[in-house]
Amino acid sequence: MPLLVNGARVDLSRPTGDMIRTHPQLEEKAKLLRSQPTQIVEPKGLLYVQQREFAVTTPKDGSVSILGSDDATTCHIVVLRHTGSGATCLTHCDGSDTEAEVSLIMSSVKSFSNSSGCGRLEVHLVGGFNDDRQLSQKLTNQLLRAFDLQPEDVHLVTFCVTELNDREEQDIHFPIIYGIAVNVKTAEIFPATFPEKGPDEDLRSAHVLTGAPLTNIYDAKTEQLRIGPYFWGPFPHVDFWLEQDDAQILQNLSTSPLAEPPHFVSHIRATLTFLKEHPFPSQSLFPDRKPRIYKKNEEGLWEQVCSDKI
Repeated sequence: MPLLVNGARVDLSRPTGDMIRTHPQLEEKAKLLRSQPTQIVEPKGLLYVQQREFAVTTPKDGSVSILGSDDATTCHIVVLRHTGSGATCLTHCDGSDTEAEVSLIMSSVKSFSNSSGCGRLEVHLVGGFNDDRQLSQKLTNQLLRAFDLQPEDVHLVTFCVTELNDREEQDIHFPIIYGIAVNVKTAEIFPATFPEKGPDEDLRSAHVLTGAPLTNIYDAKTEQLRIGPYFWGPFPHVDFWLEQDDAQILQNLSTSPLAEPPHFVSHIRATLTFLKEHPFPSQSLFPDRKPRIYKKNEEGLWEQVCSDKI
């Protein structure tokens, strides 16, 4: 069934501007979200989702109460929630394989939701801006089409993307919201930033930089964060990239160089250094072919557990 706004099917044959004019409540909701202050989300109870990762859980989760992601420029952060079960998925999409990714997150949420029970599927899209290459607009359109192709009704509730998430400063465009979090227990969505993006931040970033597909990182039934096993070969020209100055890295390894957060280059350098140090992760990181497993400890922080204790 189709993608719906207020019970009416979205007409995807027309520009998104027409959709916004037809459904002014979408713009009102985007304004409301943009007007909220950005909250700093501490690690306790948080599951941080990187680019090309997703996680799904329910309000019954005793370890994770917040799902979040940030550093989105042309990327979009997607929250899909079933109002009956409360099953909530958050993912950070970059347009690599949008249709397959939407099918994946749909099935992940449905696996926690009794199809005969009450409730509906609601989607919230946040991210992107009016970038020069129109990558944000392309991703917005891909996501709308992918949800419209699903067999179930999907209700578009939040649409704070591209032109509705854009600000201009001295003729340069920027996103207004770079990151969001969702409270799994209350369903509240709010602009957010995250001092801690771990565990295994560099490893997970390396996985993305080497062309990983969208990956599920969380098992809600066991309340375990599971990273890997990931495999790649030596990263091409890694020494060349590490020798470049900040301007070259920003210009060549970003989709939107002028709009990146200030830590973008240091993050890319750390990821490239990690790839240089681990050209064959099958030997140095995952010799036993088992994932790195983490559980929340009593303080609500991730702690690695030995796989033979599981």
